[in-house]
Amino acid sequence: MDRTKKSASGGRPVTAGVNLLGLRSHNTALVLDLLRTAGTEGISRLELADRTGLTPQAVSKITARLREEDLATEAGHRASTGGKPRTVLRLVPEAGHALGVHLDRDELRAVLVDLDGTVVGERCVAMDLGSGADAVVEGVAGLAEALLSVLRPKSVLGVGVALPGPLDHGRGVLHRVTGFPEWDGFPLRDALAHRLGMPVAVDKDTNAAALGLAVGDEAASFAYLHLGTGLGAGLVIGGKVHRGARTGAGEFGHQVIQLDGPPCGCGNRGCIEALCLGAVARGDTEEAARVLGAGAANLVGLLDIDVVLLGGRTVTAAPNLFVRGVQTALDARTQGMGTVPVRLAPGGPRGVAEGAAQLLLAPLFGRAAA
Repeated sequence: MDRTKKSASGGRPVTAGVNLLGLRSHNTALVLDLLRTAGTEGISRLELADRTGLTPQAVSKITARLREEDLATEAGHRASTGGKPRTVLRLVPEAGHALGVHLDRDELRAVLVDLDGTVVGERCVAMDLGSGADAVVEGVAGLAEALLSVLRPKSVLGVGVALPGPLDHGRGVLHRVTGFPEWDGFPLRDALAHRLGMPVAVDKDTNAAALGLAVGDEAASFAYLHLGTGLGAGLVIGGKVHRGARTGAGEFGHQVIQLDGPPCGCGNRGCIEALCLGAVARGDTEEAARVLGAGAANLVGLLDIDVVLLGGRTVTAAPNLFVRGVQTALDARTQGMGTVPVRLAPGGPRGVAEGAAQLLLAPLFGRAAA
C-alpha cells in the first residue's frame, strides 16, 4: 500500500503515518522530521496531522511525549481561519547530539552536531591508519571523549565513524582497506562501542558523506565522488544510499580503465584511483580531472543519475578545475541526453565527518538509508 502523500503546500512527498501502536516509533520519526524541517518557525499540530496522515489525536499524543522528553517546545502561535490561534511547535536541537568521526589514512577529524545537524564542536589531529588497531581505537576514543565531555550523557546518541573501505557496514567489520590489509576482519564497531560505552555505527567515508547530502535534501539520485588519499563513490538512488547486497557498493576507484596500466594498492592495474593519484603526484591536475571525468561518465551511463557531486581534499585544492574537467567529460558522453550537472559538494573538509554523525541522527528522523 502506498502511504506517500503530498503536503498541502505542494512540497516534497512525505511518507504518511499509520495509526497503529506497533508503528509508534515510525510515526514519532515522521513528526520529528517535520519539526526538524520546519526550523525555528515551527509547525502546528494540525499541519503535522495533514502532512503525516495521522489523526489529530495521534499527533497530540506524540507531541506531548516529545515535549515531556524536551525534544519539542512551543514556538509561538499562528493565526487561524477560525477560533483561537494555533500553537506551533519546533524541535529543540540541543536536546540531543551525535559525534561524527572521519578516520582517514593520515588524519582523524571529529565533529559534534546537535539534532539539527549543526556543528557545535570540531577537532582534527594527525593519525596514521597503519599505526595499529589499539592506537587507532584509543585515538578515536580520546578525541570523542574530549568533544563529549561538556554534554549530559543522556543527550548523546552515539558515534558514527567513516573511513576508507571496503568494509561490512551491517556488522561494523573492516575488510582489506586499500593500502592497509592488516585491518581485514577487525570489528571496529564493537571495539569502539566497548571502549566508549555507547552506540557506534561504522560506514565507508563516501557512503557517510552521501547520507549527509541525502538528509540535506540533495537530488533523489546522485553520485558523490571523493578524491582525497584514495578515490571512492557514494551512491544515492531513489533518496537512499545504495550499499549493495554485501554493503560493498561504491568501490568506484577500483574500476579498471587502462588494461596493463600502473599498479594499484588494491592489487589490480590501471584502476582509476591509481591513474588519478598518479597524475596528482606528478602535478598534472588537469589529467587527474580528465580521468575522474571518464569514470564519472561511465557511472552516469550505467545508472542515469541526476547529479555528480565532487569532494575530498584533492578536489577542494583545485575545485574549479575538477568541476570543469568532469563536466566536460560528461557533456562529451551524454550528448543528446540532457546535461548532468557537476557541482562541488557542500561541507568542505568536514563533510564526511558530518555525514558520519548522520549515521546516528538519520534513524531518529526516519531518514535512515538501507
